[in-house]
Amino acid sequence: MVLLDKAGWECVPDAELADIIIVNSCGFIESAKQESINAVLQWRKIYPGKKILLAGCLAQRYAKELSKTLTEADGFMGVNDIAQIVQTAENLTNGTEKTDANPAHVTLHTGERPLLSLPGSAYVKISEGCNNRCSFCAIPLIRGSLVSRTIPDIVEECRVLLSRGIVELNIIGQDIGAFGTDGTAQTAAKLSELLNAISSLEGHFWVRLLYIHPDHFPVQILDIMEKDERFLPYFDIPFQHASSKILTAMNRRGTAEKYLQLLETIRRRLPRAVIRSTFLLGFPGETEKDFQALLDFQEKAELDWLGCFTYSREEGTSAYSMKERVPAKTATARKQTIEERQVPITEKNMNRFIGQNMEVLIEERIDSAAEDGETFWLGRLYCQAPDIDGAAVIVGGAGGESLQTGKFAKCKAIDRRGFDIAVSCHCQGSH
Repeated sequence: MVLLDKAGWECVPDAELADIIIVNSCGFIESAKQESINAVLQWRKIYPGKKILLAGCLAQRYAKELSKTLTEADGFMGVNDIAQIVQTAENLTNGTEKTDANPAHVTLHTGERPLLSLPGSAYVKISEGCNNRCSFCAIPLIRGSLVSRTIPDIVEECRVLLSRGIVELNIIGQDIGAFGTDGTAQTAAKLSELLNAISSLEGHFWVRLLYIHPDHFPVQILDIMEKDERFLPYFDIPFQHASSKILTAMNRRGTAEKYLQLLETIRRRLPRAVIRSTFLLGFPGETEKDFQALLDFQEKAELDWLGCFTYSREEGTSAYSMKERVPAKTATARKQTIEERQVPITEKNMNRFIGQNMEVLIEERIDSAAEDGETFWLGRLYCQAPDIDGAAVIVGGAGGESLQTGKFAKCKAIDRRGFDIAVSCHCQGSH
């Protein structure tokens, strides 16, 4: 976006006004791939005369195949040639033949980029690629091996974002726990060093850490999180499974016992910790005994938030040729069981916030269409990550005229509504 913007292109709010429609795709699992393809087909049906560019992971992984079969797209651009976006856009508008994804080099965005995230919030990618080589995962095939940014570069991006009014920095990467281990001389993660550098920045803001592989969780980061409350005690740790046999087949080194010990350490050091995880159901060879081990882990782990997905057989991964494939119907049923059992766990965990005085990041004002014209606001508490967790619903209307999207306000959690938390906001001391 920033490259197109600097070249004179303009991002418009309505596709009707656009010269080029860019579909940013995912190539991780089959359902995501199909969703990306369907998006291209739908846009082509709505706008038969417009140029459509398929960008992102799917284009990176299958550019040659899609250029022959997905004729509805006018061009393809992968994730490793971001610097070519301006030339690609010019080629499309000038009628040049289709541009295929051609890996060149990684161009990482700066804090000056256009922001497409929720008000007051921004994502800061600290690395690209992954060295874990989980047997089911196609990410290294698409994104390549781990490449970390320099700490000064990341800190400067954070500084610029804060100067633009951002109050929540979401630190992301395929595995941020491995940050800094890509250099030949590096043997330990440097995430704690990065967090200490970010801690030197002035101002009131949140820092949220997302996607830390559990097998090499850098416990040192708990030190800075104990000292600086701006680093939210929120952790996204994708455990994936708890059966030792399945974890080994996934090329993971952990065990249920080690993972439970990690959770105990985090919660002991940070009593306010909120933990999200992901489970993968239906991996090749997963028996009923393996599934029961996962259910047992789920009960003991008492995770605050949990996402589930079923195994997707991806060509190029080592799991692709594994035998004992689990029927899709069985995997789906197991996923549903996990999700149903998680509901009371999450509800119970969210109940612990009731009665607490907290901060809420205001995201959206909603004006009622009813005659009374009632207005209410949506936001997020520290226990709710962008897009994936529940919301904070501001009720009562007190001080609502003082609320601003993208800003903090002080509130009190008063009730739980499903996975959402109702809060009363009085706005004194809002930031």
